Amino acid sequence: MQVVFTSRDPQAAGLRQLAEQRLRFALRRLKTRVPRAEVELSDVNGPRGGVDKRCQLALRTDGGGPVVVSSVAGDWRSALDRALARATRFLLRQARRGQDFRKLRQRARAQETEAA
Repeated sequence: MQVVFTSRDPQAAGLRQLAEQRLRFALRRLKTRVPRAEVELSDVNGPRGGVDKRCQLALRTDGGGPVVVSSVAGDWRSALDRALARATRFLLRQARRGQDFRKLRQRARAQETEAA
């Protein structure tokens, strides 16, 4: 999986390695479905403080289209973890849906061959 990290904030740039590790760990079961991931960390309010650290994940998936998830929190680690959790849940749900349809098609074909 190719990981692209972008950030204009010097503090967030220090989290590059952590963000890549967390991303690879969170998507380890789905790495065949996600060939490319982009992580963007930004500070919405600048130096004013508050709940303003934003993490945006843009995932390219094979067969499922692009997935873009963002999260805002008080610090970058929390924002990253929340965005990863949302993206993982979505991708797992999407994968399960595809498997369910495949199973239904296989059952229908088996019933058709039995009837014939």
